[in-house]
Amino acid sequence: MSKTELHPKDYREVVFMDEAAGYSFLTKSTAKSEETIKWEDGKEYPLVKVQISSASHPFFTGEEKIIDTEGRVDRFKARAAKAAKMKEALENKAKKAAKEAAKKAEKEA
Repeated sequence: MSKTELHPKDYREVVFMDEAAGYSFLTKSTAKSEETIKWEDGKEYPLVKVQISSASHPFFTGEEKIIDTEGRVDRFKARAAKAAKMKEALENKAKKAAKEAAKKAEKEA
């Protein structure tokens, strides 16, 4: 393959339209399209419709949300609450045992 055959011959200006965001941009591409659109400069270009672009993708728009599909956060909070209750119960049991031991020591003294 020679250097002249290296690059595609149908590399041209194309308009990409993000239908969800109502956003279009002109760039160069080899993408095939049957549709055309009249661009801001008055010229007609091939039109490629896309489902998502940087204008509508949550990562680029800053609207990305953390989806906890398996309830991991809720399970963690439940375990932490259970551990706190258990710790409190053990502390109360230790205090009660200490008071009883002190009373028993007073009676024997």
